[in-house]
Amino acid sequence: MILRPTPRFVANTTYTYTSLRKLHHRIPLRPIPAPTPFVPDAPTFLSLIGRKLAVHAGKIPSWEALFTLSSSQLRELGVEPARSRRYLLQWREKFRNGEYGIGGDAKYVSDGAAELRLVEAPIESKSRIVKVATATHTPGTLKMVVNVPAGTTDPLKAGVPLKRLEGIRVVGAKTIQGPHLEIMKGTQGLGAKLRAKEGIWEVKRGRKIDGGERRQAEVRFKRRSEENKAKKR
Repeated sequence: MILRPTPRFVANTTYTYTSLRKLHHRIPLRPIPAPTPFVPDAPTFLSLIGRKLAVHAGKIPSWEALFTLSSSQLRELGVEPARSRRYLLQWREKFRNGEYGIGGDAKYVSDGAAELRLVEAPIESKSRIVKVATATHTPGTLKMVVNVPAGTTDPLKAGVPLKRLEGIRVVGAKTIQGPHLEIMKGTQGLGAKLRAKEGIWEVKRGRKIDGGERRQAEVRFKRRSEENKAKKR
């Protein structure tokens, strides 16, 4: 029998695996993001992202724990099933990167609600100026929906920063449009509220049709076979 030397990549497998494990433990945790006015605590975060994760709010003691617990630690706390943990970790990283759902960038929030107002803001960029007046637009202005402190009726006079709120748009002359909005009475459609409610950031799961991608061909083949047998009878 001819003895051949062990390939180098096989000989070093154990060493490399051990080294990677040691390196993994030396990687520092990413910084914990600060709560926002719209998402002030862990229970609100879990409620916003939906998929019934709010039922686990009592298992996560603090905001710091929300952004530091590993998947295995969440499992030990009883956050099940595994797809719920994956979904939570995905949203956790999105929030850490500043990728919020609707209302997440609101700075003025009172009793869990962000108040919005439609304004016509003067603009200086010549490329964006509408020089001719129209039925829905004043020349030299840009319509946008901004977040304002509660009770503010004229954001321009109040000196509120004119920053467009993501996910909300203006339709026609004075219609604020966006998901989960509550148009405020007495504002003639120029004011609305967005409340932090269960599931408004939820990413819906896809539906399995005919067993999903893995079993779809098999299920449909069996169905056609049964239909053909029924026709021959």
